[in-house]
Amino acid sequence: MGMTDPIADMLTRIRNANMAKLEKVDIPSSNLKLELARVLKDEGYIKNFKLLKDRKQGLVRVYMKYSPDDSRVINGLKRVSKPGNRVYVKSDDIPRVMGGLGIAVLSTSRGVMADRESRVKKLGGELLCYIW
Repeated sequence: MGMTDPIADMLTRIRNANMAKLEKVDIPSSNLKLELARVLKDEGYIKNFKLLKDRKQGLVRVYMKYSPDDSRVINGLKRVSKPGNRVYVKSDDIPRVMGGLGIAVLSTSRGVMADRESRVKKLGGELLCYIW
């Protein structure tokens, strides 16, 4: 049986790797997951990511990031829009995560982006997750 929520699976794998302080984590690939990893890298929550080819769909290898004193950069991840309950927001209604300390990731008509970029471009969309 197939997976019903691959984005929640990706966030859970990152959360588990973060809690175990792993150096890297492998996640089954998709275009949406690659874009989500790009946003996490651009916002400074992960060191890097790369696509590993295999005979199937490929893997996204995410390199976790920790501060110099070995504390976690990612303190929390929360899936917002789920397959059974999609959550869409207008550009004016994009929530501020932790008073602006975290980010909300949106899937817009112009691709996956963080809340700040979405507000600047005045784009709404599906609210994928919160990261702080």
